[in-house]
Amino acid sequence: MSLPRRGIESVPEETAVIARAAFPKGNPYLQMRDEWGSMYTDDMFADLYPPDGQPAVRPWRLALVTIMQFAENLTDRQAADAVRDRIVWKYVLSLALTDAGFDFSVLSEFRQRLVEHEAGERLLDEMLEQFKAKGLLKARGKQRTDSTHILAAVRKLNQLELVHETLRHTLNELALAAPAWLKSWVPGEWFDRYSERTSNYVLPKAEIERQQWAERVGQDGLWVLAKVYQTEAVLWLAQLPAIEILRQVWVQNYYQHNGVVHLREPKNQPPSAQRITSPYDLDARCSTKRDTTWVGYKVHLTETCEPDTPNLITQVETRSSTESDNASVETIHRDLAEKGCLPDDHIVDPGYMSVELLMNARQDYGINLLGPIPNDNSWQAREGGYDSSQFIIDWDNHCAVCPQSKQSCSWSLAQARAHRPVVKIKFRQADCADCPVRSCCTRTTKAKRRTLTILAPQAHFEEQQSARNRQKTADFKERYATRAGVEGTISHAVFTLGARRSRYRGMAKAHLQHLATATAMNLMRVIAWLNDVPRSPTPQSHFARLAA
Repeated sequence: MSLPRRGIESVPEETAVIARAAFPKGNPYLQMRDEWGSMYTDDMFADLYPPDGQPAVRPWRLALVTIMQFAENLTDRQAADAVRDRIVWKYVLSLALTDAGFDFSVLSEFRQRLVEHEAGERLLDEMLEQFKAKGLLKARGKQRTDSTHILAAVRKLNQLELVHETLRHTLNELALAAPAWLKSWVPGEWFDRYSERTSNYVLPKAEIERQQWAERVGQDGLWVLAKVYQTEAVLWLAQLPAIEILRQVWVQNYYQHNGVVHLREPKNQPPSAQRITSPYDLDARCSTKRDTTWVGYKVHLTETCEPDTPNLITQVETRSSTESDNASVETIHRDLAEKGCLPDDHIVDPGYMSVELLMNARQDYGINLLGPIPNDNSWQAREGGYDSSQFIIDWDNHCAVCPQSKQSCSWSLAQARAHRPVVKIKFRQADCADCPVRSCCTRTTKAKRRTLTILAPQAHFEEQQSARNRQKTADFKERYATRAGVEGTISHAVFTLGARRSRYRGMAKAHLQHLATATAMNLMRVIAWLNDVPRSPTPQSHFARLAA
């Protein structure tokens, strides 16, 4: 299978001859270059550089090296060595065989430019545009989304390690910014106390001693803050990020009582979404999902899932680890709309679903958000009693009729714990007290009547009931089964390309890593599709095959 060629910068003849001789049966990178040329152009990254002069290394080359680097999970040094040593890389980059390449630090500088200009999306979007032009990416098909946890490039610290490391980090930054001033007042014992990082292995073991140690660190931190904020000559030091980090960590982990500094107990600390977990990565948060606890982020990958085209990742979303999956749905749809890649069916797991999102996706983007709506979790629904679906709701007259034809007496708007509007409907105690099927409706002994809570407004309630009925059908289950394939994409990114662990600190840099990884995966998938490589089936154990 072949595609029309895109404009190609000339490859030195000697490089081309040697590369063809070295790979007579072809090579994915050679095929990529032959099919799409240089893929990127310098104009795409012109705004990343100052207008005067020119970059030492052509930006389109750095973009391609970045993609190939993540396709092979290479470090910067290894990627720079590959540019110098590998014939196929020289072919892709239009370099002569004798070209010495560049220093590995150029790659880090290029990534920093991408992050500062929020230009990382260009790597993925330009590739998608070219695939779209070749008919490999079609709008209004099927797409699916799933997420996985990402580990930050920092140590996981307990509370005592955190406060010590934060103060140590602040002292290091002050030593760089104002060494003479710091040395003029810092106590001599601090050089032994804060010169090296601590760990739980060297901390005191007795609980009282640990508390005393933590309170001493807390008092030292307050002294640093007081010195900075109360010394007019060095008040400019308060603008250092490390000082603000120290202040926030101390507020979150200490309090003062009668002039004495005390360590906060976990129940008196801010929620995980606000709590700093490391002074070196302010975006990383501690989160728990089922049996997994991690410090870092969460990444959402959205890909196409059509039988006649390769599965291509169309959107990458890096979010806080404490954020629920459904908080990213609106952003994913908006980004897909801007790229012209909206699907008809967007298949997701229950974590991405809600009645509001289902309706908004249909109304704003024409998308059928396909996933299970949470079922009614009342005991009546679980045990075959009278749940809300068996009541007749009269929205116009603000009343409900129960399965025994009794009419409600009270209708009031309220707000559930999730800040969602609901309607509370109450029935008469006289009707419920002597009801022959009362045990199927209510078990309360204090108020002997049924209280029914339903979602509001009417459109949301009706959509909820319709969705719950729809997801019980065989057609829904067959269409929803397509979602399982995204697990393979997550596995490929995590185990083959090393996406689980962040290479860099900060969410912006981690997001760039995820974008480059997704772009590399797309490239490999298209090359495999062009070569008619079949998709890998879901693996089964030898024992499971016996049941077939």
